Amino acid sequence: MSGLPDARTCPGLGEASDLKFPLGAKFREPLTEARFQQLFGDAEQESDLLSEPRWSRLCRQWRRLPGACSGPGAWRLLLARLPPLRWLPHYRWRAWLLGDAVAGVTVGIVHVPQGMAFALLTSVPPVFGLYTSFFPVLIYTLLGTGRHLSTGTFAVLSLMTGSAVERLVPEPLGGNLSEIEREQLDVQRVGAAAALAFGSGALMLGMFALQLGVLSTFLSEPVVKALTSGAALHVLVSQLPSLLGLPLPRQIGCFALFKTLAAVLTALPRSSPAELTISALSLALLVPVKELNVRFRDKLPTPIPGEIVMVLLASVLCFTSSLDTRYNVQIVGLLPGGFPQPRLPNLAELPRILVDSLPIALVAFAVSASLASIYADKYSYTIDSNQELLAHGVSNLISSLFSCFPNSATLATTSLLVDAGGNTQLAGLFSCIVVLSVLLWLGPFFYYLPKAVLACINISSMRQMFFQMQELPQLWRISRMDFAVWMVTWVAVVILSVDLGLAIGVVFSMMTVICRTQRVQCLALGLAEGTELYRPLRESHKLHKVPGLCILSYPAPLYFGTRGQFRRTLEQHLGLGEGGKEAPKTDGPPDAVAEPVRVVVLDCSGLTFADVAGAREVVQLASRCRDAGIHLLLAQCNGESLSTGDTDPGRTPEQSDPRTAVRQCPGCSCSCPGETGDYGSEDLHSVGLTQSSGAWRAPTICV
Repeated sequence: MSGLPDARTCPGLGEASDLKFPLGAKFREPLTEARFQQLFGDAEQESDLLSEPRWSRLCRQWRRLPGACSGPGAWRLLLARLPPLRWLPHYRWRAWLLGDAVAGVTVGIVHVPQGMAFALLTSVPPVFGLYTSFFPVLIYTLLGTGRHLSTGTFAVLSLMTGSAVERLVPEPLGGNLSEIEREQLDVQRVGAAAALAFGSGALMLGMFALQLGVLSTFLSEPVVKALTSGAALHVLVSQLPSLLGLPLPRQIGCFALFKTLAAVLTALPRSSPAELTISALSLALLVPVKELNVRFRDKLPTPIPGEIVMVLLASVLCFTSSLDTRYNVQIVGLLPGGFPQPRLPNLAELPRILVDSLPIALVAFAVSASLASIYADKYSYTIDSNQELLAHGVSNLISSLFSCFPNSATLATTSLLVDAGGNTQLAGLFSCIVVLSVLLWLGPFFYYLPKAVLACINISSMRQMFFQMQELPQLWRISRMDFAVWMVTWVAVVILSVDLGLAIGVVFSMMTVICRTQRVQCLALGLAEGTELYRPLRESHKLHKVPGLCILSYPAPLYFGTRGQFRRTLEQHLGLGEGGKEAPKTDGPPDAVAEPVRVVVLDCSGLTFADVAGAREVVQLASRCRDAGIHLLLAQCNGESLSTGDTDPGRTPEQSDPRTAVRQCPGCSCSCPGETGDYGSEDLHSVGLTQSSGAWRAPTICV
């Protein structure tokens, strides 16, 4: 820091140090926050801002609100809530339009069969999957900030929604329904699915109003990947009856996967040879095409649309061979043209569906925000997590009025959009045009499409989720704690259900964070020879420890869960036992003789926050150190991390606030005891501390 104005010359190797340190090391003058503001900033203005009462700041912000309602303020709000107003004026028409058009058409072609397939997974007629592939995509194009994100039907959400729909609107036990009864059952199930979309959208809008976009961070990457991998296995097993042509009721609740396997094995002799053959041929085409698209993604101008090719071939084969009448093959049937009449879902069902809407909303937002962040980092742009909440909330809420089920960003179509050359949200409009053409004109061509083909599309679309398990060996090497989170979540999803597995995964992930704070070690620091850097004593023997001076670093928050460990650790280092002063713990060489500690410097740079219990612990520590004749100093205090608004009637404010027991030193980054009468100045000088402006100064801690 020799270039600082008015900086004092540091003592050389042969000169006497002001700190009276035994080593002839070269030290710089500590640059404190006050000194930095004096040299480079407006210290008076900063101090005024820091000393301004909180109610005064709130009043000042309240007075700014009328200015926000002005014309410029409204325009800024419009720009923030309608992203196309920001990126469309800078759109590179010649460079990006062709890529967006090709990518949008490619994704739209995949949306058609995939939407119908995921509709069957949701227990609603196939046409409602096309509605869900149109309205949410259009709305996200107008409100979303992810340039490479593709929204629509998602297998995990469809599985969660289908389980809730089957529970809310169960099929009669007899199973032999007339055509009219089947239509009435479908209408009720469509209403339940739309109500789930309405509820999840309303929850996301509530989270947006509270600016809770940060909640997506509680769904860590291991939890999300384990959830999707486990749900993929549920999708695979749930589609087995359709692959084999077995009219089995859908199993829901805990252990549904094993119940379905048992039912399939029991009814296996009654499987349909025709549908089994169709399924085998479909998988034989879809799986190799998926592999070719992955292996040659850099060489292919656009991915091969294997799904639409399979749909067309199967429809032609079923029509020419009359498989539906000769072999009783289940087909899609007539797709109604146009759009359904908008109607509000049955609000009386909302209290029943809120329990199911919450995990659906969390999974939808977590997957969408994760995908958007991945591609935003890859292509160097930013996303707004709260705006993403608004986009997906409005998307689910408005699309529910048109009988759509819950939707989000999808893994497969997002990857397909990027591989096909998509650049902006404009690709979503071209995708909507393809789906719209099917809804208005091309729907009759899918009349003879076998449902077994849609089940094969569901299974083949899970490829990317199954291959996430390949990351487990790498995860084991990087973090075994994250590996445990992955495995616990996956096992819970597979054995129990997707909803319960998500809850268990989140709780277990948060418990690992708490456990990690319990395992933090308080490190004793020593000065490296020839430098002014303080390192843990156990790292090297070439570290000097001043006799009588103990410098400790506690790199963890101090709250009610860690106060006991904090107390025990400092008792070991300082020799403060129950029966009086004991021999302090040494982290240096084994042959080092333990010196009585007279001054302890506690480095609080890693102490991110302290609650009331933690602050009281510091007060008690200062009192015990004073009784034991130990001088306590706090270094690198983080603002209000050691302050508390304790209102215990049995304590005075001076007894509750540790800043009264350990106060901030003027001119340095340490805090010194408020009362120094019990300590002799010769004791403090002997351990390398100097007095300046009435405050005791410790050596600079650089870790």
